[in-house]
Amino acid sequence: MKELYPAADAYRVILYGSLAKTGKGHMTDKVLEESFAPLPVEVVFDISDKADLEHPCAMDMIPLKDGRQLSCVRIYSIGGGAIRLASSQYVEAPEVYPHNSFDEIAVYCKKNDLRLWQYVERMEGPQIWDHLGSVWKTMKDAVGRGLAASGTLPGGLELQRKAGILFKQYSPSETPETRENRIVCSYAFAVCEENAGAGTVVTAPTCGSCGVVPAVLYYHQQRLGTEDEHIIRALATAGLIGNLVKTNASISGAECGCQAEVGTACCMASAGLSELLGMSMEQTEYAAEISMEHMLGLTCDPVNGLVQIPCIERNAVAAMRSINAVSLAHFLTNTRKISFDTIVRTMYETGKDLGCKYRETSEGGLAKYYSAHFGAL
Repeated sequence: MKELYPAADAYRVILYGSLAKTGKGHMTDKVLEESFAPLPVEVVFDISDKADLEHPCAMDMIPLKDGRQLSCVRIYSIGGGAIRLASSQYVEAPEVYPHNSFDEIAVYCKKNDLRLWQYVERMEGPQIWDHLGSVWKTMKDAVGRGLAASGTLPGGLELQRKAGILFKQYSPSETPETRENRIVCSYAFAVCEENAGAGTVVTAPTCGSCGVVPAVLYYHQQRLGTEDEHIIRALATAGLIGNLVKTNASISGAECGCQAEVGTACCMASAGLSELLGMSMEQTEYAAEISMEHMLGLTCDPVNGLVQIPCIERNAVAAMRSINAVSLAHFLTNTRKISFDTIVRTMYETGKDLGCKYRETSEGGLAKYYSAHFGAL
């Protein structure tokens, strides 16, 4: 925006829909102020229900010169850091992937004797590995910082950081299964607490669901001694699954509830873990399908608009669910009845059917009934 209007000496940004209703909690205003600095920016939260929005996360960016409006560009935040201009201003970007469903990709891969990560390399080019290497380093760094941090998270809920506490709570009587649960969850807490504290994380596929994929892959790297090269192949597989959901449904909590965010992250983690374990195409698909199937209907109801309650715990639960899905897929793939493409379509329609207050507006669910005093409604 600053490049398009170099003469602008100030900006006004009007937030609509979910961005207006949860923008304070998500620190959207602070991000905008930092993005336009040193130029001043006025951020307006318009919480009225506008009927002309093409997506529930919308904003108007207005460059100003001597108080005079130079233009007005409507932008939609469609999830995972991606944006789209309003239809009147939108120019379709070229597609990277020629196949738009898992079924199409599977047919292509079998015909060409490719694993999913090899398909990604063929379509994206070898430069994808440098990018995913950077992604993986950022994920690992977020785990490390989150485990080392303490204190309370900003925003007013006075929520204590728990990742380090959870990680260190070893008991001599702990079973291997209990230890796995504790460690995986501590990693998910670590990344999500970094996000809630305005730290650097990877959208996987979104900031609100950023803890699931790194928790699962980092735990298994530590457990199996896996080289980073194999981890980033798993990330390529996970990213492909996330892209399919984004293409055919949505990864936006404001559009389809938390099933679109944490549900997709769960699918991605299970697909990535399946690749890491050398599982078949059918097993990978089934693991991803199980993950989403049992997230259907999950609402997005962040208390005070903050990505803290129930978001942080939800990431930890989804991380464990993705591991369970891989285990089921290992044994039961030959019995499956539901395709990944079917469950993605189902999730999208389910999300559209959710009441608006359960789609990241902080107007329903826990966001409505939460009280700092247990039992009070």
